[in-house]
Amino acid sequence: MPKLRAQAPFIHPDCEISGATFGAYVEIGLGSRVQNSAFGDYSYCDRYADIANCTIGKFANIASFTRIGPTDHPMGNASLHHFLYRSEYYWDDVDRDADFFARRAGRRAAIGHDTWIGHGAVIRPEVTIGDGAVVAAGAVVTKDVAPYLIVAGVPAVPLKHRYPEAVAARMIALAWWDWSHDRLRAALGDFRALPAEAFLEKYEG
Repeated sequence: MPKLRAQAPFIHPDCEISGATFGAYVEIGLGSRVQNSAFGDYSYCDRYADIANCTIGKFANIASFTRIGPTDHPMGNASLHHFLYRSEYYWDDVDRDADFFARRAGRRAAIGHDTWIGHGAVIRPEVTIGDGAVVAAGAVVTKDVAPYLIVAGVPAVPLKHRYPEAVAARMIALAWWDWSHDRLRAALGDFRALPAEAFLEKYEG
């Protein structure tokens, strides 16, 4: 029997999951934390990923020790310590700052379909990673990444395009990530064997 199922995510031990939704065939790696986020079909994260306030497309490949949507401290205030907003940790007569947490939750990152987020990469809140894009290991992404672009560095900058622009546009139009599970299985041999342009030529139209 296959390891992954359409009906429920495969969640490895020691994960912290809150306010998250999962599509079909999703896997969450050992010790990961996922908060206020949505995983599209077939997407996964490896060990010890920390993902918050994020919408993730289908077939996203998220490596270990990544951080997506890291939270901010209130740098414009007199202090940036969390006694300002996790106040109930320190006093019995005050609640946490609900408005602060609502603002934090609303600053969502977005990860496109068929993306690869490398080991230890950091993607800031409100950043969009386009379909087919690749974020190199250890990169810190502070700005949107165009579809099928490869970025690396601190802060991340473009390295090269994964495909020529015309091929990328054709792949987005094909949108194979929306195919049914059975159609993906039928095309598996071509996914494995054909270069991108040959795959497009066979399946377009």
